[in-house]
Amino acid sequence: MELLISGPDGFSSVVELRDDSFSIGRAADNTLAFPDDPWLSRYHLTFEKVKNFWSARDRKSRNGTLLNAETLRDEPHRIKPGDRILAGHLTIEVRDSASSPNSVVSFVPRELEGSPREATIVTSLEKVLGKTVKPSQSVGDLTLSTARVVRALIQAGQELAGHQPLDELFNVILNLALTAMEAKRGVILTLEDDGELVVRASRGEGFEISGAVRDRVLREKCSLVITDAQLDDALRQQKSIVLHRVRSMMAVPLQTGDRVIGLIYIDNGAFIRSFSQEDVDLLTVMANVAAIRIEHARLVTIEQNEQLMASQLAQASEIQRSLLPPEAPIYANFDMAGYNLPCQTVGGDYYDFLPYSEEQVALLVGDVSGKGLPAALMMSNLQARVQMLIETKPDPAAAVTVLNRNLAERCPLGKFITFFYAVLNTRTGELQYTNAGHNPPILIRADGRVEHLPGSGLIMGLFPSVSYNLSQVSLAPGDLLALFSDGVTEARNRKDEELGENGLAQFLQLRRSHRCSEIITELAQYVRQWCGSPSFADDFTVLLVKRASD
Repeated sequence: MELLISGPDGFSSVVELRDDSFSIGRAADNTLAFPDDPWLSRYHLTFEKVKNFWSARDRKSRNGTLLNAETLRDEPHRIKPGDRILAGHLTIEVRDSASSPNSVVSFVPRELEGSPREATIVTSLEKVLGKTVKPSQSVGDLTLSTARVVRALIQAGQELAGHQPLDELFNVILNLALTAMEAKRGVILTLEDDGELVVRASRGEGFEISGAVRDRVLREKCSLVITDAQLDDALRQQKSIVLHRVRSMMAVPLQTGDRVIGLIYIDNGAFIRSFSQEDVDLLTVMANVAAIRIEHARLVTIEQNEQLMASQLAQASEIQRSLLPPEAPIYANFDMAGYNLPCQTVGGDYYDFLPYSEEQVALLVGDVSGKGLPAALMMSNLQARVQMLIETKPDPAAAVTVLNRNLAERCPLGKFITFFYAVLNTRTGELQYTNAGHNPPILIRADGRVEHLPGSGLIMGLFPSVSYNLSQVSLAPGDLLALFSDGVTEARNRKDEELGENGLAQFLQLRRSHRCSEIITELAQYVRQWCGSPSFADDFTVLLVKRASD
């Protein structure tokens, strides 16, 4: 029995279950360690051999394990081929070793140069396409061979002109090749990004392909024919040659332009004709046509996946925008405005205005570490927890303490949140606040003086037992308060200079008489000019509160 282990970044590995125990987790002393997967526990999952069968057991992992969509418990559960296990970011498929696709092919060491010269034909796509008919050849000499070639190429053109999915296309190509070569056995292998050859289609089993043949086909773009395996001492002794009575064999590259994406291997039994120069020429051209069709299908699949991803991200962006306030609340003595622009389709910044009472409103700004979809998911989680908590109208210190405890229990490894939580009394101008590692807000007094709100606690999501302190400040008539994410102050120009908190403060000083919505519009334009780019390198979030002058 074996495990096919796949990760979200395209990683895949086949592991055969041989020993009595096999473990997976982040810790280095696991049989297979994935230290960079934050959703795995240090010791997450164990496979154990019990009598004559294998079982899987979750080791009380933090995020749990699913076996065929059911939660796996901390007790042995028998597994069988076809089972699918989800652990962290890993997908694990249980397979019978004998049914593994790659078990149909093995590569054996053998020096091609040891073959008798008369038993081997070597050619290439360039040579085949460059061939011309000799003037001395008569039409009668070419009738049979030309008819066969034309018939095979027409059939290939008709079959490959369809819109078969990529997985189905390989069987179509193999059937075309076997029909054209009048052969019974063959296999198609494609070259993956990690250099591994993967079986895509096969008819027959037990193929033993010379490593030298494989290397020449892939590296030198050669098409090779062994016309008679019985003339080669090394080949004649191979088990597959004896077992399947192989007489002749051929390997050609799947070549598109200068790039080889795999190979086609075909062999013939002792009671079928040997492969000839004409055969290898024909199969070389067919393989080229097939490779172009494979690449086209692959690009179509990639494009479809990209379009699906773009559609899903657009929906995620729309959902995320709906989580942010559509507009700022209106109070007689205060002007308020907020703005968020993620640097990617979705982002990890969060801001909100949440009414406590007719006279009180909570002001919130948060920044999740990282960018893109993972940060957006954590931002959504934070927003949901804040919405649940706000019903009790806690003071900022109590609210942040509860949020941190809840988040730290499930926050992925290496992820954290900076957060500023304040409650403003719109009648008196009193502001109570708690800062969990966020950028200190800038307070521009009515006379132009700049203050940075003091007091900062630990970022959220690391330690559940942290308590936070409450601070207080008063907003006088004409004062302007700015809450912001580091995407504003860490914006860099072409000289690699940050805008910085001083640059932001100077900008706000000059525009403190403007309405908050106008200041934010001007600030976004100013930062774009500062960066020399229409887009931002990090999520951009600003929340402004200005008390009206008497």
